Amino acid sequence: MDYEKIIHALIDPIVSEPESVLIRISESESGKDINILIASEKEDTARLIGHHGTIANSLREVVSIAGKNENKHVHLKFESFDEEKED
Repeated sequence: MDYEKIIHALIDPIVSEPESVLIRISESESGKDINILIASEKEDTARLIGHHGTIANSLREVVSIAGKNENKHVHLKFESFDEEKED
């Protein structure tokens, strides 16, 4: 299943800069878990998470249903490009 295509179809209308969104997909050694990282600009990450995480939870639910068709558990994580660690 093309999770990247599914995620882009869901998030591209939400974000202001869809071309700058980075999606990384990795599968566990057992093949039962799929980890998806969505990295975007700080403002777009805020849009994808939404108020109290409502949009993020909805996105997680949709990709989780897609994963269940393949008997896989999908984990979705959001990060921002602007996150800088201060000492």
